[in-house]
Order: sequence, then structure tokens, then C-alpha cells
Amino acid sequence: MLLAAQIAAVTGTIAVVTLGGIVGRDLAPTPALATLPMSVLVVGTAVATVPAAWLMSRIGRARGFACGAVVGCAGAGCAVLAVANASFVQFCAGTGLLGFANAFAQQYRFAAAESVSAASAGKAVSTVLAGAMVGAILGPELAARGEAWIDEAPFAGTFVVIAGCHFVAGALLLWLRNPTPSDSALITDDTRPLLVMARSRMFLVAVLGAATGHGVMAFQMTATPLAMHVVDEHSLASTATVVQAHVLAMYAPALVTGMLISRFDAVRVMQAGAVVLALGVAVGLAGREVPHYGVAMVALGVGWNFLYIGGTTLLVSAHRPAERFRAQAFNEFAVFGISAIGSVSAGVVMQIYGWNAVLAASMPAVVLVLAMLIWTPTEANRRRGDG
Repeated sequence: MLLAAQIAAVTGTIAVVTLGGIVGRDLAPTPALATLPMSVLVVGTAVATVPAAWLMSRIGRARGFACGAVVGCAGAGCAVLAVANASFVQFCAGTGLLGFANAFAQQYRFAAAESVSAASAGKAVSTVLAGAMVGAILGPELAARGEAWIDEAPFAGTFVVIAGCHFVAGALLLWLRNPTPSDSALITDDTRPLLVMARSRMFLVAVLGAATGHGVMAFQMTATPLAMHVVDEHSLASTATVVQAHVLAMYAPALVTGMLISRFDAVRVMQAGAVVLALGVAVGLAGREVPHYGVAMVALGVGWNFLYIGGTTLLVSAHRPAERFRAQAFNEFAVFGISAIGSVSAGVVMQIYGWNAVLAASMPAVVLVLAMLIWTPTEANRRRGDG
């Protein structure tokens, strides 16, 4: 059920990501605000991470996910009206609500990890995220084909289908039977204060690794459609294809990432992810043709995958069971808070300095997280140290 819901949710999200900057440029009062709707989406996700975790800690995963789907339907409906009325403010409100819904959908991977043993958490997370490959194919196609479905309202038909995607995901997950809050006390004698938990080395590595990967991805991906379609004048079809390749690269490695983590350790996989991110920046700086964009975005997707799944796997073992909602809320707020900063700044950097500056500005964060991971012991080394 989580796999099927992931397909539906990612289809809608990728369609929004593909169109956000393009529709935003058409509706915005100034080109500098073109990426604001996408930034609002990421900010909405960051703001909703803590409320989403809190709500699910009270009413359970199934009903919590359903609530998120309702918000997603409302956001897509708001976007339809915004396009029909040519309202930039209304479009930003719609993407903000879609960001709220995304905060709930991001918790699918935690629900997967909770449904298996700790040793199998990496494979469970990978399996659910691998379902997004279907969404990676359908999302850009939905964005490219839905432009003329409703007369005099470009892309409104796309957002109608996005509302349907959220409805399908919510309906599926109402049948989810994962552990509920009553199965383990939320506050027990084993629950540590958040600041104590956050001082754990592995907890920090898990959170900062995933947050850096997601932040760099949001920073570059927010600017990519504008750089390709608006500045370099590549076709919308080529832009959609590159976005599609990027999202496939984000999720296709999930077929093997869990096995790689089991064999080489999450820390090693995260190190590889940081190296791949750096290679993608180098390719992007080498040229502005479609192949350059394509290779750079594929590398961005693979690097994100290794850092995100590796970080999620580390997080599962870096807190106690009773702390799971608190730890997940902290992690998600850090991940999407940094993503929000990256997304908001991408439009400004792109408008003033251009695409190469977007790529170059990504490197300090990549180098920093790689250095941090190099000095982090693997699980085998940690066990030898304990011995």
C-alpha cells in the first residue's frame, strides 16, 4: 500500500516541480519571483513537518496520511483556480498547501521502516522509494501533456489530475495497519530530551547528511526548468525529459541502495553520494547543452538517493523506539528547512548570477558533508570500538 501510494503522490509532486517555475513566470509580476511558488512549496513542507509528525503520533499513520491527502486535494484545486484566474498569489497558496501535503507523504518511508525489523529498515525504505520511479515517468508526462486540456487555462487540467493523485494515495492508506501510538508509549522513562538526542554523533550525521543532499537537490532543481527552458531556450519537451531523467535517477538506485547499505554500511553509501553530487556539478559547469543538463541532473538524483536513504537508515538506529515521532519531526524539519532555504535562494541566484553560479554555490555544502562523513566510523568500526 505504501508503494502504491508513493507512486500516486510522486506523480503529482513531480508534475508540480516541473511546472512550478514555468507557470510562476507566466503569473508573476516580475521574473525574479518566478520560482517563488516552488519555494513556497518547499517552505510549506518544512513548516508542516512537525505538525504532521505530531498529528500521526496522536491519530496514527493511516488517518494522518489521509489528512495530508485532503490538504493536497485542496492545494491542487487552489492551483486550478489560480491558473484560471491568472492569480500569482492564489497559485502560491496552492503550492503552499501542496507542500503541506508533501510533509505527510515524506513520512511514508518511516512507516515502511517501522513495519520491519531494524536490520531490514534500509531495504524497506528503498523499496517504497523505488515506487517513485513510476511517478518519475508519469509526472513530467502529465506536466507536458496537460497544458491544453482545459481551454484558456494552461495546465489547469494537470492540476486536476494532481488532485486525483492525492485522493488515490489517501484512499489507499486508510487501509494501512502500521503500529499505532498505543503500541509504544510516546513519553517513557527511556525518552531523552531532544537536545540530548541531537547531540548524538550518529543522529547528527544522519540528519545533516540527508538535509544537505535534499537542500542541494532543491537548490539546483528549482532553477533547472528556468535555466533550460527560459534562459537557454531548450524546448519544454527537452526540459520535461531532463526532469524525468533526474527523478528516475533519484529513485531507480533505490532498487539496490538497501543492498548496498547492508553490504558496505550507510556511511560508505552516503560518502559515495556526496562524491556523485560533486561530479554532477563539474559536468553542469562544462556546458549548457541538453546532454550537460541531463548528466548533471542524473548525478544530482543519484547523489540525493544515497544521502537520503543512507541518512534515513542511520536515523532509525540513532534513536529509541519511543522517540521515533520526535526524532522524525526534527529530521524532517532540518531536511526541508534547509531545502526551503535552497529553493528560496535559487530563484535569486539564478536571476542575478545565472546557472553556473547555482552550481558553484552548491559545492561548499557538498564538500562539508563529505568531510564530515569521511570522519564518521562505519558500523563495523563502531562495533570494534565498543569492543
